[in-house]
Amino acid sequence: MHNEKAELRSRLLADRRALSPEWRETAAAALSEHAVELAGPGQTVAAYVSVGTEPGTRPLLDALRGRGVRVLLPVLLPDNDLDWAEYQGPERLAPAGRGLLEPTGQRLGPDAVCGAALVLLPGLAVDRRGLRLGRGGGSYDRVLARLARARAHPLLATLLYDAELLEAVPAEPHDRPVHAVVTPSAVHRFGPR
Repeated sequence: MHNEKAELRSRLLADRRALSPEWRETAAAALSEHAVELAGPGQTVAAYVSVGTEPGTRPLLDALRGRGVRVLLPVLLPDNDLDWAEYQGPERLAPAGRGLLEPTGQRLGPDAVCGAALVLLPGLAVDRRGLRLGRGGGSYDRVLARLARARAHPLLATLLYDAELLEAVPAEPHDRPVHAVVTPSAVHRFGPR
């Protein structure tokens, strides 16, 4: 299973590197137009700042704030768990380890994510069952487990490029499905939610 995931991750990352910066910028704008509709004013959304060739989140972060949505961004802890802080604009992001950008505001604690109505999870692919292939660091597996322990039921969505919505991804028993995938072309929903 590990080799199968590693090979798929390698291929998907190579495909992302092949995308032009201009194409990725256009895709980020389209993603924002679709994803912003998943949250309403006054709600809290747990999001993230995209890095490298990930589907871009910058336009989305500002669009959500512009709609009166409270946006939480992750802060990577030394043990790979995630703390959270409120997004207060691009000027309040600072470089952090592993090439990440993190919010500079007050830390709200790992459980802050449990108050979100929508949790946007990074990933490399999602299959038609809603199973997500992440980067393998386990940070968001911890987030999903924390939400389950708290009996929190936010909408879980992954931002991807269209070609990353696959028929099947390798899965393990602890993997939890997402409810939706947002691509530059549409919102794809899974299951009864």
